[in-house]
Amino acid sequence: MVDIDETRPRRREPRAFNVPGVVLALVVAMLGAYAVFSHLTDDQQSEILVLFALFPGRFTGVPAHPDLIFPGGAAGDLWSLFSYTFLHGSWTHVIVNSVWLLAFGSPVARRIGTVRFLLFYFFCGIAGALLQVYLNPGSLVPVVGASAAISGLMGGAARFVFLADGALGGLGGMGGQGAAPRAKASILHALTDRRVLIFVGVWIGLNFLFGPTGLTVTGEQMNIAWEAHLGGFLAGLLFFGFFDPYRMSPSGGPGNVGYGEWSGRNRL
Repeated sequence: MVDIDETRPRRREPRAFNVPGVVLALVVAMLGAYAVFSHLTDDQQSEILVLFALFPGRFTGVPAHPDLIFPGGAAGDLWSLFSYTFLHGSWTHVIVNSVWLLAFGSPVARRIGTVRFLLFYFFCGIAGALLQVYLNPGSLVPVVGASAAISGLMGGAARFVFLADGALGGLGGMGGQGAAPRAKASILHALTDRRVLIFVGVWIGLNFLFGPTGLTVTGEQMNIAWEAHLGGFLAGLLFFGFFDPYRMSPSGGPGNVGYGEWSGRNRL
């Protein structure tokens, strides 16, 4: 007969499908919104874009059309800063964004929780929108897609994923706590980490390479709102700490953890 120590903590195996509910809900909302949009007539699609897409000219005015008035008034100005993130230009566009949202949204959501995640997600989306408006005053080209908000998640994730073990840190396939290491993610620490600097440099470089030219990795050419991507990414990278609940531990070590816990590991 084998004695079993019931007081010994049991090791929990990571779930095979470990996507936080808030991330999955956003993916479903994006896919559902485009499924409905794609079945509308051309006139109906145009009406939806005018109401809910981001038009820089809505905020700055359009010199060539001084009498142009966008529907919705001040309320439309406000909601378009959020609603544009749910609209997409094609199935490829929304599917690619969904994949990136699953990859980078999951560790961020696991670390900061549902409410903070939503606040951070839309904060980055708004930051991207504002930079797009600032650099393209008077433009009547509609901007759609969650790329700015997702870029912000990438910037935020860069603050902490490399604190976990492995070449890809918290994105390396570890489940549970390992995918959202609990060490404090200060901006100074992040910007002195070579891996973070490489990640940031490559990301910004790719946006400057493909954004202005409109070229994609598939060789297709399309309008890319690289300014919004950049605004969202920088907002996520620089301001993630305001949404991050983890602080110094009672022992003075990095992270809001108990004695003996480091970088998401429990030393029993």
